[in-house]
Amino acid sequence: MELRLGFEPRDEYLSYETWKGAMTLLKDVMLVKPGENVLITSDTSSDKRVADAFAAAAYTLDAIPVNITYATAPRSLMDPPKPIQAAANEADVWFELSYQTVQHTLSWQDAIKNGVRYMCLTGMDVDMLNRCVSSIKYDPMIEFGEYLKATIEHIDKIEVKSANGTDLVAYERGRKVRHSGQRGTIKGYPFMLGGQISWSPIESTINGTLVFDGAIWPPNDLCVLHEPVRLEIKDGVVTKISGGKEADRLSEWMASFNDPACYRVAHYSLGFNPGVTSPTGRIVEDERVFGGMEFGIGSQGAAIMGEKWDAPSHTDGTILKPTLIFDGKVFEQDGIYLDEKAREYCRQMEVAGY
Repeated sequence: MELRLGFEPRDEYLSYETWKGAMTLLKDVMLVKPGENVLITSDTSSDKRVADAFAAAAYTLDAIPVNITYATAPRSLMDPPKPIQAAANEADVWFELSYQTVQHTLSWQDAIKNGVRYMCLTGMDVDMLNRCVSSIKYDPMIEFGEYLKATIEHIDKIEVKSANGTDLVAYERGRKVRHSGQRGTIKGYPFMLGGQISWSPIESTINGTLVFDGAIWPPNDLCVLHEPVRLEIKDGVVTKISGGKEADRLSEWMASFNDPACYRVAHYSLGFNPGVTSPTGRIVEDERVFGGMEFGIGSQGAAIMGEKWDAPSHTDGTILKPTLIFDGKVFEQDGIYLDEKAREYCRQMEVAGY
């Protein structure tokens, strides 16, 4: 695993920014109310400073923080220890900071069904919290997400291309888009860090070539890519993986589950967090690289509003500078938005170059 940035262990490092970011996410984004039970889960690979700041912010808001740390699991998509499962089923709000995420597991699905407002912040440390929350204009970023959501819900044909060889075509046919970074108003819903929308075109219409050139995670030993990984896709299923050693590693990892569902294209996502300009090795950041695009392969949850299926794996891969063509019109070219209204939102967010 490669982290692009180093890890600074001093407690005072970005301490004010950490408190600001924690309060923004709890108070302004997830709308934590007095008396709510707020569960914060971390594993031993997490940044304890972030977990403690979240707990303090919850307490400041007169909520009831429960801060639990457990041993890092061997891989993601493993059910957490039973005491955490029980706590998640009783929580009003759940922040997951664990590096090995439990999202998509059966116990996680139970907690969602029980009404928890969940936010996945896997791998978040103080650097990430500062870049992705404290130092950006969060409100116009949410508004931009709503504009992107509305735009895609009104198109049919979507083409994705890139200089590295991506050439993918799919059809929407009225599919809805999930704005995972919206405010936490919905009970029983999985929220994500701001700066991303996700959806699935009609799965059987996804065809062509997909070339990841930013990051892939899991498996844990990939993260930031050093060479492109090429996937051939037919009718929504990965049929071939090629490239160098990193492509071989992804192919080996996916084959290890011996389940054809691991090869299904699960979702498309657009990244637009102004604080993320390049991959860092933390997937929650990497899939939000501004102007970038991310694709899920494997298990797909109901929140995407396409087909739902379970698989023993789910991996995310990114394209750094995609070209997006909506119904024949270029919306974004090589990672730069050409749509004028999108460009206006970029100016409101003070994104360089707009």
